[in-house]
Amino acid sequence: MAVCLCGILPDTQVVTSDPSPTPPEERILGLDVLRGFALLGILIINIRVFAMPFTTLNNPTVYASATPYGEFAGVNYLVWLVGHIAAERKFITLFTVMFGAGIILFTQGKDASEVLRLHYRRTGFLLVAGLAHAYLLWYGDILVPYALCGLVVVFVRDWEAKQLARTGLVLVAVPSLLYIMSGLSPGSTQAVAAQWAPAEARLLAEVETYRSGWLAQLDHRVPTAFAQQTSGFISVVFWRTSGLMLAGMALFKWGVLTNERSTTFYRRLLAGGLLGGLGVTLAGVWYTETVDWAAREALFFGTQFNYWGSLLLAGAYIAGVMLLCRRFGGGVVTTALSAVGRTAFSNYLLQTLIATSIFYGHGLGLFGSVTRIEQAGIVVVIWTGQIILSVLWLRYVRFGPAEWLWRAVTYGRRPPLRKDRSTDAAGD
Repeated sequence: MAVCLCGILPDTQVVTSDPSPTPPEERILGLDVLRGFALLGILIINIRVFAMPFTTLNNPTVYASATPYGEFAGVNYLVWLVGHIAAERKFITLFTVMFGAGIILFTQGKDASEVLRLHYRRTGFLLVAGLAHAYLLWYGDILVPYALCGLVVVFVRDWEAKQLARTGLVLVAVPSLLYIMSGLSPGSTQAVAAQWAPAEARLLAEVETYRSGWLAQLDHRVPTAFAQQTSGFISVVFWRTSGLMLAGMALFKWGVLTNERSTTFYRRLLAGGLLGGLGVTLAGVWYTETVDWAAREALFFGTQFNYWGSLLLAGAYIAGVMLLCRRFGGGVVTTALSAVGRTAFSNYLLQTLIATSIFYGHGLGLFGSVTRIEQAGIVVVIWTGQIILSVLWLRYVRFGPAEWLWRAVTYGRRPPLRKDRSTDAAGD
C-alpha cells in the first residue's frame, strides 16, 4: 500500500511559526517514516488473527477456556492490554490516512486528461492483488477495501482541507452510530451472542481447519473474506476507511503529514493526542471489564471508546514521528523506518507470507497453539527481518518488488529497477 514519495513535494506551503521552513528532504522523510511505522505497527494486531481464531480479536476472553494457549491472565493479559491500548485501530488508522494522502500525491501535477485513467489502473491493480491476497492467503486483507474506497474518494481530492476533514469525520461517525443504535434495539444480546462467544467446538474446528492444508483452509477463508468484503464493507469498513482517507487528504493539505507545521503544533498534538487517546481507550477497558465482557455491552458500547480514542492516539503518533524526523533525521531509526515505508506494499504482503507459513498447516501449523507473549516475540523477529531486508534491498534497487510491478502496470512500461547511484530514485 505504499506510494513512493521520492522527489514529490506538495504544491501548497503552510505558514508556520518556526524561523525557517523544514527542508524538502525532511518532509519526504517524515512521510516515509510514518508509513513504515504504521506498517510495522499493524502486525501487532494482525498477528492475533494469524495465530488464533478470528473471534478472539474482539473478545479475547473467548479462547481462554478452549486451550491453555488462549490464556487471558498474567503476562498474556498484559500483552493484550498493551496491544489494545497502543496498537489496536491506531496503526491501521495511520496506514489509511497515509493512503488518502497518497492519492493527493499521485494525482497532483499530472495532466487532467490522464490522471483518472492512471489512478484507475493503479487502483485496479491494487484490487486484483487484494482479492488474490484475501482468498489465497489471508482473509484479513486491507487492499480490497482500500482499492474500493480509493475509486470513490478520488473525486473529492480537490476539495478544501476543511471540507475534506468535516466530511471525513461524518463518514467515520456512521459505523459508530449504527453500532450504538443496534445495541439499543430489542433483542440485540441474542443476535450477537453466538458471534461474541461461539461454542468451544466451533473454535476448535477453526483451529483444526488452519492446521490443515491449504485446500482445507478455503472452507473458512473464502466465506470469511466474502463476508468482510460485502456486509462488513457496507456496514463498517467503507465508512471508516473512506472517512480516514479524506482525513489524510486534509492533513496533507494542511501540511501536517509533510512536517510543515511548527514544532509547537506537533508538541501540542503529541500531548493532546496521548492524554486524550490513552484516557478514552483506558476508559473503554474499564467499562468492558466492569460489565464482565458481556456481549451487548462490550460489543456495541465498549468498542466505541477505542473506536474514537484511536483517532486521538493516531494523531499523537503522527506528531511524534514528525518530531523524531526533525531531531534525528538521517539517524538509524528514521533510516530503518523510511526503508520499510518505501517498500510498504511488499512488506505488507511479506508479513502475510511469513505469518501464514508459521501458523497455517501448509507451514509449521502453529495456529491456535502460541500464547500472546510468544506472538509478541514472533512480531519482534519479523520486524527485525523486515527492517534489515528493506535497508539492504534499497541499497541496490529503487523499489520493492510489489511497488515495481504496481508502477509497471500503472504506467504501462517497466521502470528501471536497479539503482543508478548517479541519480536519485525517481518518484511518481
